[in-house]
Amino acid sequence: MSGRPEPLFPLFGALTKLDGIGPKTAQIMADAGIAKPADLLLTLPISGVDRRRRATIRDVVAPCVVTVEVTVGLHMPPKVKGRPYRITVEDAQTTFQLVFFHPRGDYLQKLLPTGQRRVVSGKLELFDGIAQIVHPDHVLPPAEADTIPAFEPVYPLHHGITQKAMWKATRSALTLLPDLPEWIDPAQKAREGWPGWADALHQAHNPQSSTDLSPHHPARARLAYDELMAHQITLALARAKARRGKGIASKGDGALQGRVLADLPYAPTGAQSRAIKEIGADLAAPQRMNRLLQGDVGSGKTLVAMMALLQVVEAGGQGVMMAPTEILARQHYAGLAPLATAAGIRLEVLTGRDKGADRAAKLAALLAGDIHILVGTHAVFQKDVHFHDLRLAVIDEQHRFGVAQRMELGAKGRAVDVLVMTATPIPRSLALAQYGDMDVSVLDEKPPGRKPVQTALVSAARMDEVVAKLRAAVAEGRQAYWVCPLVEESEVIAMTAAEERFKRLRAALGDDVVGLVHGQMPIAEKDAAMARFIAGQTRVLVATTVIEVGVNVPNASIMMIEGAESFGLAQLHQLRGRVGRGAAASTCLLIYQPPLTENGRKRLEILRETEDGFRISEQDLMMRGAGDVIGTAQSGLPRFRVADLERQAGLMAVAQSDARKLLHDDPDLNLPRGEGARTLLWLLEQDRAIRLISIG
Repeated sequence: MSGRPEPLFPLFGALTKLDGIGPKTAQIMADAGIAKPADLLLTLPISGVDRRRRATIRDVVAPCVVTVEVTVGLHMPPKVKGRPYRITVEDAQTTFQLVFFHPRGDYLQKLLPTGQRRVVSGKLELFDGIAQIVHPDHVLPPAEADTIPAFEPVYPLHHGITQKAMWKATRSALTLLPDLPEWIDPAQKAREGWPGWADALHQAHNPQSSTDLSPHHPARARLAYDELMAHQITLALARAKARRGKGIASKGDGALQGRVLADLPYAPTGAQSRAIKEIGADLAAPQRMNRLLQGDVGSGKTLVAMMALLQVVEAGGQGVMMAPTEILARQHYAGLAPLATAAGIRLEVLTGRDKGADRAAKLAALLAGDIHILVGTHAVFQKDVHFHDLRLAVIDEQHRFGVAQRMELGAKGRAVDVLVMTATPIPRSLALAQYGDMDVSVLDEKPPGRKPVQTALVSAARMDEVVAKLRAAVAEGRQAYWVCPLVEESEVIAMTAAEERFKRLRAALGDDVVGLVHGQMPIAEKDAAMARFIAGQTRVLVATTVIEVGVNVPNASIMMIEGAESFGLAQLHQLRGRVGRGAAASTCLLIYQPPLTENGRKRLEILRETEDGFRISEQDLMMRGAGDVIGTAQSGLPRFRVADLERQAGLMAVAQSDARKLLHDDPDLNLPRGEGARTLLWLLEQDRAIRLISIG
């Protein structure tokens, strides 16, 4: 893959070569993310203006855009400086005015000479009963009026760029389109009725009516598919490379797994058994595993992960389980410990807190192979940590772990199998966008013994009642979380709110009853406060969202979420999942600040109706959009120029299977369609994919 294919050169040239773009406009465009003609061509119109010619303005309802041929009448320059300059014009049936502010010299006399015919186009408005167009967009002699498009595309603008400049530049860029080999499967293209690539761009930039602007229009759907396809080829190449990497076949004899299953109070769910089987088959195969275990809150991921870890131990290897924080690492350790005891193997935990002799002893045992399973934070990645025979890494809470980090992980052991666990149910289209390089196992059943959580909405105006109820529950020996409102902008405000609520609850419930954790606390203090709550010494834990992921206190059966309207659906669902883990019936109170917006009320009602995380996430996607659902900043979710993950979700699944099939049939992309795919990767600058092909 020597370099960018030559036909693409013009699309990667300077913007200043396009009509009407000087160095200044080119700089403004570059700041807006349009650095070359290819970027401009993928910046599609967001709406359009109907500029079809009419005989008269009489039948139109102002305000609206009109295009009409007129005879120019009287000029009325302003008597007072700063007032508007008016010109009367007459169409086939009626007269109206054209209005200009601060015209220069005799410019208007030349543009609109009295007695001449002109075609004018602009927004017609009524002002004191007089119809007028202020600063028409177009004024042309009838002979040249055909240059006004019947339906003019409207582009997303950046301050300092006009629609006229975008129109001119895009027309100019369209003349540069090369003839490229087709990369879409011919059968797929025919079935969908999609145009070729260059045709699709011409159509998208020359819409004839507003229906041409829909994401489902063939030209737009095709261009969206190109982006999704390029992205999925990149992920498929990463997947193929990971699979080519020789893995180690870890076939277990089932002895350790059998001991754990015999010790469980009830049998695994069908979903758990299925996932254990899928992962087991991957571990036993000679290719490297790269699998995502996606399970809703409380669907029993821990057992599935442990079964996988035990299989590699049975095969003579070691496993590691990584968590994003110290609290979670210790919690996983606590969760796995009874299972390890049942299996009769050695489990240890290693975090940044391990120092000195204690740490040295653990490292020595790890290297000797005496520790079978290690639980830890990213401290596991430090230079001095060496395993005897690391076969499997289980990573918890994927979002903080992009594709690049997944690739790095392989460097720790020879070809380590990777299992990533996420407790965030993600709609399928987003899961494919983010984890398209992975195989996926889904846990979509709740294990027996998990009780439903009663969810209720209550206005903050009834806070006194809420606190009184809490006092009664605490007196009965129950434990509760109290989550303080989310303040995106400022950790400090969130902290202050939490401290304030903490003081008030202590005053109401008693000093030793209430604990506090927030993001600004030193880790040791946070851990100590958590430990007191887990041990039941404090009854109520006031917290900012640090408890969102993974904290497990079976006795806690009440979840109070203050300012519930400020949280996303997925977050509320995660928080609610912290209760309902023990024997007691659990409740979740969503305390909101009235008045709620229509959307806010809808969000809270969805939670009241269902505990199905996948249904909640689909709703969340429809209401908020893709970037927000995953939190684009740290999501590793690609940014698409054309594709719309909410409205074109179905295309993503097609692109994934198509990309995988393409690479299966032509792993080195050397056949004609493979050549097309290479061109697509260069065109959409999928640098990582290009590197994977060139080294592959």
